[in-house]
Amino acid sequence: MALAEIVQRGWDAFAASDMDTLVADYTEDVTFVMPGQTDIHKGISDFRAALENVAVPSGFEITNLRHIEGDGEVVTICAWKSDKIEASQLAALFRFRGNKIYEERWFMDTEQWKGAF
Repeated sequence: MALAEIVQRGWDAFAASDMDTLVADYTEDVTFVMPGQTDIHKGISDFRAALENVAVPSGFEITNLRHIEGDGEVVTICAWKSDKIEASQLAALFRFRGNKIYEERWFMDTEQWKGAF
C-alpha cells in the first residue's frame, strides 16, 4: 500500500470519528506536533487524546486533500473553509517508519484559525 493511501485512510477515519482505525497506522511512540510547533504530544494515548479534543470552527469543512509522497514521508495539503473563513489551507507532514507513522506535524496560519471561532 502506498504511504499516501495510509494517510488518506487516516483522514477518512478522522472524519468518521473512528479513532481506533486512525491510531492503528501510528507507532506507539508517535510524536504529534500541533500548529504553532510548541504543543507536542508523545505516545499513542496522548496523540489520541489530542485528536479527540481538536476544536473545529463552526461550519468547518475540508474541501480538498492533496497528498505528496516522498521517501518515507507524505505531505498533505488540506483546503478548508468555515462560517467565518471563505477558504484556506493547512499542511500536515507524516513521517513513516515502514508502514507506520511515527511523526505528524501540522502547519497552518494559527491567527487565522483562532479568528475562525
